Amino acid sequence: MSNHEGQPYCKIGYVFAPNKEQTVIQPSLITKATEQGIGLIRIDPDKPLTEQGPFDCIMHKLYGPDWTQQLQQFSSRNPDVRIIDPPESIERLHNRDSMLEVVSRLKIELNKEKVSVPNQAVVSETELVTRDMAIEELKLRFPLIAKPLEANGSDKSHQMYLIFDNEGLEVLEAPILLQEFVNHGGIIFKVYVAGSSVKCVKRKSLPDISEEKMKSLKGFLPFSQISSNSVDADEEVDLEKTEMPREGFVVELSRALREALGLNLFNFDLIRDAGERDGYLVIDINYLPGYAKLPGYETLLMDFFLNVAKSKAVEEVTSGDELNESVCLQ
Repeated sequence: MSNHEGQPYCKIGYVFAPNKEQTVIQPSLITKATEQGIGLIRIDPDKPLTEQGPFDCIMHKLYGPDWTQQLQQFSSRNPDVRIIDPPESIERLHNRDSMLEVVSRLKIELNKEKVSVPNQAVVSETELVTRDMAIEELKLRFPLIAKPLEANGSDKSHQMYLIFDNEGLEVLEAPILLQEFVNHGGIIFKVYVAGSSVKCVKRKSLPDISEEKMKSLKGFLPFSQISSNSVDADEEVDLEKTEMPREGFVVELSRALREALGLNLFNFDLIRDAGERDGYLVIDINYLPGYAKLPGYETLLMDFFLNVAKSKAVEEVTSGDELNESVCLQ
């Protein structure tokens, strides 16, 4: 480990699917990393990983058994190289049912906020997704959000629908997750996590749907076609006037999720229940998201990279499992 202008130096190898690399690795990030003594080195996915390097750390967003095997082989030969993050931990986020299970088990100390997930159920067989399916048996209420169970970043995994009645269910194919729609003032909070660094931004979301509006809404709407006009929203959402969640709450929730998931690089979608002032719901979690969408994202990731470098420089003696869980959690 060498120093660069007084800063710890760290070689971070990175690899993404071809169409995802630019969502994180921008020229501005590479420039800032170089200035801080951090080397961002592109890993060629078409060449064996064991023939590349050296690296102090590997940041990856490739999936599949071949890549997992390559990581295992590389780690066995290079036990001191940190893998961010463990494939088995990332795998949990590929299933929209299992990704939210950890929320109900979080060890978190809050002031007045409450955190939960929407009521939801998995339908595993297509023949059950018909107008004869008893939503009451699933203990769900319309409107529902229908999401493909698999969340692997493919186009199909993003095909979501807002379902208003049993007839609307006919468009669906199992396996699918049915999640109760919760009115949330038409605002979603997107929380980006990079180790101990956290950034929360607010974005416009699906408009609220009153019981009165539900009487006139039939069938289904693809997410791509949903607007304030399509569901007859009462008023336009004022993004600027929407109050952000308390900073301490967001940081503590992010810490608890980071530890429960065993992951460092992710974001999660948070909404505020319109019917409960301090009630929040986590509705989605994504691994290694498009950080470049976040204004000033370079600072967020640089803080994380520098923590990796400093931790590596100290050369803490710890087991592989503890290392994966503790890196950058200080």
